[in-house]
Amino acid sequence: MFVLQPPQVQPLEVFSRLPDEFRRTGERSAWADANRGGQPTDSFLEGPVFDEEGRLYVTDIPFGRIFRIDTTGEWTLVARWDGEPNGLKWLNRRELLVTDYRHGLMACDVVTGNVRPYLDRRNSERFKGVNDLCFDRCGNLYFTDQGQTGLHDPSGRLYRLRPDGRLDLLLSNVPSPNGVALSPDERVLYLGVTRGNQVWRVPLLPDGSVAKVGAFFTSYGPSGPDGLAVDSQGRVLVANPGLGLVWVLSPHGQPEQVLQAAPGTSLTNVAFGGPDRRTLYVTDSTHGQVLRATLSQGGLPLHGGPAPQS
Repeated sequence: MFVLQPPQVQPLEVFSRLPDEFRRTGERSAWADANRGGQPTDSFLEGPVFDEEGRLYVTDIPFGRIFRIDTTGEWTLVARWDGEPNGLKWLNRRELLVTDYRHGLMACDVVTGNVRPYLDRRNSERFKGVNDLCFDRCGNLYFTDQGQTGLHDPSGRLYRLRPDGRLDLLLSNVPSPNGVALSPDERVLYLGVTRGNQVWRVPLLPDGSVAKVGAFFTSYGPSGPDGLAVDSQGRVLVANPGLGLVWVLSPHGQPEQVLQAAPGTSLTNVAFGGPDRRTLYVTDSTHGQVLRATLSQGGLPLHGGPAPQS
């Protein structure tokens, strides 16, 4: 990697830690056996997203839970089911749309905690294991189907679900598709490719197709890019679990800033919140906590699901 100027390094601080009462210490899970090498895992936080009141929601993958964290850092269990929830975005004012590795797309009512299927199969075929998602301003949903793909099996998929229910397969050759985020003009989708250690740039053409997909950024280390966000200036923020940092990339893919956590930290995903959306919140899945840093630019507002049909 060549950079014209060394990026500015900024430390991340702890915002809040998962309380001990919610930690599943000493419990094994099928997810941790497969994805954490059987290591003891009392939680694995992902999917940060804020509501209109400034409260943060996160998932706990191995134990099928969604938590809400208020502005003072207090945690509340919102929902629990026999799934493996990862990414979160708002479907409407009351429901979160969840990428559930086991069950596909699920909708969670944050008031009652009820969870219902939203899209569990495609043409009667199960997904490999959906991972992350984002909506555009027209209500199109982009989501990744990662499963256990990698360089040995580059068959991960990127889908678009249109408001009318049509499901488009945009890419089917991705070695571990993960986080997704849109450019400010929504003409480009950025795609985290974890086991390829890259962020791909996916142009979205007017006819609904994609073309000239390329590598926007290449990282290094044992585990590549995971969750993504984009700020108001078009910079791309990339959680990099294997390095314990967040890259802040210019619209041309140059690292301008690095947000750094303590050694041994696995940073999985990012979300903007706080005043003017200038505070970046980051899930630290190794230690079951949420970190944060205040940045110079605010994040783009996130869109919700399609408007109800009249």
